[in-house]
Amino acid sequence: MVDTSSKSSHYRGRFAPSPTGPLHFGSLVTAVGSYLDARSHHGEWLVRIEDLDPPREVPGAARDILVLLEKLGMAWDGEVIYQSRRHDLYRAALSELEKQQLTYACVCSRKEIADSSLVGISGPIYPGTCREGIKGSLQPDKDIKRSALRIRADQRAVAFNDRLQGFLSHHIASDIGDFILHRSDGVFAYQLAVVVDDAQQNITHVVRGADLLDSTPRQMYLQQLLGYPTPVYLHLPIVTNEKGEKLSKQTFAAPVAQINVLSQLVAALDFLGQNPPKGLQDCNLEAFWQWAIQHWNPDSIPLSGVSTGFMT
Repeated sequence: MVDTSSKSSHYRGRFAPSPTGPLHFGSLVTAVGSYLDARSHHGEWLVRIEDLDPPREVPGAARDILVLLEKLGMAWDGEVIYQSRRHDLYRAALSELEKQQLTYACVCSRKEIADSSLVGISGPIYPGTCREGIKGSLQPDKDIKRSALRIRADQRAVAFNDRLQGFLSHHIASDIGDFILHRSDGVFAYQLAVVVDDAQQNITHVVRGADLLDSTPRQMYLQQLLGYPTPVYLHLPIVTNEKGEKLSKQTFAAPVAQINVLSQLVAALDFLGQNPPKGLQDCNLEAFWQWAIQHWNPDSIPLSGVSTGFMT
């Protein structure tokens, strides 16, 4: 861990993996991109473990991720943050939204929503069945205990310029709808937690995969409602396998090996369009990072990645 107690920086970035398994090449690309962007700005790079959903976690995965980052020579700043230990912060944010009368309870099932919804940018748009209260044959006092909590979306347009992907604009109500902040099983939604964490950690720049690009307007909407600042965003190209599927546990992505780490780091640089020189994988980690930080050029990152056998 790097000691930054005497360092002042306007740039604070982060890498926020979920401990659902070991890091794969797609995760490595995100880690490398976020790390290089922070270090090239003489900024801080924080690590946050997004362990919100216990049933999806793999025992020991969080520890293994941190061990691998150390072996890759990626030193983080400050203490590692775990979302599972921050529920009080998420409850406080929900309470603030409730005070503004911006949330409501919902007991609709996924099937009910799918059967009666329009399709938006990220799937079915909630039709607002419970917006004015739980109705019909349901028992409000009983069913409120197994309800989800939704935000009341309005018609505002949320727009931003991504550093790589360019201009993006969504109308929250018509493109996304009343999205969930707290699930019926008691789990805080990613959209709420990441907004609270980025604000509480004073994150100024977010570098992550383009699979989260459509989540950004939702997060900016919550930032506006809660009075939080909005970070600068850069969404990296998604790494896919030979079938064009995003690398993930579900697509059986191979974990990043803990041997010959330099060849994997060089491959990540190559994927990010940084044109690493031949022989870079034959140097030591310190020399690798020195070259990579000095030559980091976000303008060279391709909009979309190219799958290779190395990534499967």
